[in-house]
Amino acid sequence: MLDAVTALARGTRLVYSPGLRRYVFAPIVVNLLVYGAMLRIVLANFGGWLEGWMALVPGWLAWLEWLIWPLFVISLVVIIFFTFTLVTHLIAAPFYGFLAAKVELVVTGRPPLDDRGLLKTALDALGREMVKLGYIVPRALLLFLVSWVPGVNIVAPLLWLAFSAWVMAIAYLDYPMDNNKVSFADMRWRLAARWWPTLSYGGLVTLITWVPLANLFLLPGAVAGAVLMWERHYQGLVGPVQR
Repeated sequence: MLDAVTALARGTRLVYSPGLRRYVFAPIVVNLLVYGAMLRIVLANFGGWLEGWMALVPGWLAWLEWLIWPLFVISLVVIIFFTFTLVTHLIAAPFYGFLAAKVELVVTGRPPLDDRGLLKTALDALGREMVKLGYIVPRALLLFLVSWVPGVNIVAPLLWLAFSAWVMAIAYLDYPMDNNKVSFADMRWRLAARWWPTLSYGGLVTLITWVPLANLFLLPGAVAGAVLMWERHYQGLVGPVQR
């Protein structure tokens, strides 16, 4: 069975092989620009954000400050990276969708079912990203509010990590599904039906987004790995969700 680690490793080798590597340059540049802006904003505001969060700790939890402080730091860092990862995917979506299509052609010898032209594919990819944001943002905001509730916020880092794995699975595994005319609702059903491959791949992608600089070069491999996961785990599923 194709697992998340194998898919990512094979996908990374694929995108840097002759014939595909030229499609990786644009996503890397986009990632570099966004993460550079992220680093600048974080360095300028991190201290103030942390002070504001710690000010909400009630007096009766003061004895747990040694535990709450690092959990707050972890939660804040996860939220920051989560936000900027969404921005990165919104900008890079047309490039990633095109890359996924090229990888599928190399892996299977046949193009995706998508018969749209290049321009329409790019525009539709941006539209699909907006659909994803419409699904993700309200849930992220709810989780953000829960993260500020005294006592409940102790488990907030774990909730953010699980949510991030699900979101990264949606973000990457949707590229080959969108290319093969799988609706957003159907895509979510397929991911839930294969929940272990979904969360393990999403969790792995979440981890590599945290590797400074290296993530710029690994994320295109995650797109290719998503194509491999689509072929192995999701393509043949038939469920109740119709287009």
